[in-house]
Amino acid sequence: MNSMRSSHGRSHRRLKNEINVVPYIDVMLVLLVIFMVTAPLITPGVIDLPSVGRAASVPSEPLEIQISENGELSWRKREPGATFQPVQKDALAQTVLNALTPDQPVVIAAHGKVPYESVVAIMDRLRANGVKRLGLLVEQKQGEQAVDVTPLGR
Repeated sequence: MNSMRSSHGRSHRRLKNEINVVPYIDVMLVLLVIFMVTAPLITPGVIDLPSVGRAASVPSEPLEIQISENGELSWRKREPGATFQPVQKDALAQTVLNALTPDQPVVIAAHGKVPYESVVAIMDRLRANGVKRLGLLVEQKQGEQAVDVTPLGR
């Protein structure tokens, strides 16, 4: 009888096919509160992007360095009637510094097929030798006519 009583006295546990989502909701609410509190404390990075409108009015005539498709360098003062004068890569920084006046910008006009690494190397060499205002010369097409725009670095 004992065996019969024990089988009738126990409650049988059935398997549930449900997931208890209450703990997951609790965790999500805690994470939501953490993100809501910390989001205003994070300061976004400030990036000073060059704008075309600012570059249109250059205060002085820039010194232009031209890099041809085959890597040859030449320079000129960007004024009416000035012609490009070839220069060697080793003598570029000294030539630019000799022709540069204080606060005069230097712009680099590189052919579209010149590797980016070459342009950056020239910019780095000029900055290392004391050129403070350095930028890239780009061509912006408006309708049928092309306009030169010179975004200048600080």
